[in-house]
Amino acid sequence: MTITALMPVYPRCGVRPVRGEGVYLYGEDGQQFLDFASGIAVNALGHGHPKLVKAIADQAATLMHVSNLYGSPQGEHLAQRLVDATFADTVFFTNSGAEAVECAIKTARRYHYANGNPERHTLITFNNAFHGRTLGAISATNQAKMRDGFEPLLPGFAYAPFDDLDAALALIDDNTAGFLVEPIQGEGGLRPASPEFLRGLREACDKHGLLLVLDEVQCGYGRTGKFFAHELYGVTPDIMAVAKGIGGGFPLGACLATEEAAKGMVAGTHGSTYGGNPLAMAAGEAVLDVLQEPGFLEQVEAMGQRLRATLEQMIPNHDHLFEEVRGHGLMLGLKMKSDSRRFVAHCRDEHKLLLVSAGENVVRILPPLVIDESHVAEFATKLSDAARVYVPVADD
Repeated sequence: MTITALMPVYPRCGVRPVRGEGVYLYGEDGQQFLDFASGIAVNALGHGHPKLVKAIADQAATLMHVSNLYGSPQGEHLAQRLVDATFADTVFFTNSGAEAVECAIKTARRYHYANGNPERHTLITFNNAFHGRTLGAISATNQAKMRDGFEPLLPGFAYAPFDDLDAALALIDDNTAGFLVEPIQGEGGLRPASPEFLRGLREACDKHGLLLVLDEVQCGYGRTGKFFAHELYGVTPDIMAVAKGIGGGFPLGACLATEEAAKGMVAGTHGSTYGGNPLAMAAGEAVLDVLQEPGFLEQVEAMGQRLRATLEQMIPNHDHLFEEVRGHGLMLGLKMKSDSRRFVAHCRDEHKLLLVSAGENVVRILPPLVIDESHVAEFATKLSDAARVYVPVADD
């Protein structure tokens, strides 16, 4: 047998974490890494946060899972907290971001079906988007690396250049259900939408009776210094997919919607065996408790500004490597003039600094939301040391 026991779909590196503490990961060989990847924006509270650990342990000892055939006091409570804190009137809990996106797509289509317009089923999405790995989610992107070998994909999507309002509006026709868009593209290169673009989509939805569906799986849940990234734009969605930071490392996602947008989601239209079980809800409650502590998001914003300033000061010293800083809060990208994946590997292997590559040769910098000045200073030292000795290869 030549195939590995773990299906070999990940290009795994040599780092093999066995323990985490705060903003650090420790390999099975004892090496310590500064984790400014945080599970690709998942470990919002870092590793081993006492409040999250206690909540999961206490709930595991009480009740882990029951069928959604029964009432869910745990789910009702967390859903109400999210409703109280957001635009939404209702929440469906999932296990992942891709499932949250799937629910959002179904909610949008079902809305028009309930209104007697089943032909309005097409969502306009955007080039270089990443919405997950299910068939529905990869159908919503035009990235060949996500789609190749999985055809036939699902119909019902049209694609426009990201941040090109005129191109998006030109795709609206009698079959359009709405827009599905990341306010800040993560995997696509840490590209924030312009205010004019996102506001223009909202205005088009209002004008044509369409739905604005936001994918805030990566950019939401405090990552930008706001609870959700759309708050930076003064734009309110109709439907929103959330995951990653919502569980702080426990598998959890959610689809949030207004009452109007969710009018078609009645009994029997959707479901999930594990989604919203008591253990997941306990994790979600603990993370939300921390995010809603007075001053927490303000601290995230302050650390984001400090981190951005550090990066911008570093660029002139290494202008043969770096071009610009992108993003908001603690969702930042460092645009490189060479292969970002190779530089990320150099930082990891030679300087014990964990980062994440993205499209357009961007290095994603996604630290836990609990970092302080000392962690920013340590990051700056490691990144500067890495840049000083790094030599791009000719074909980068």
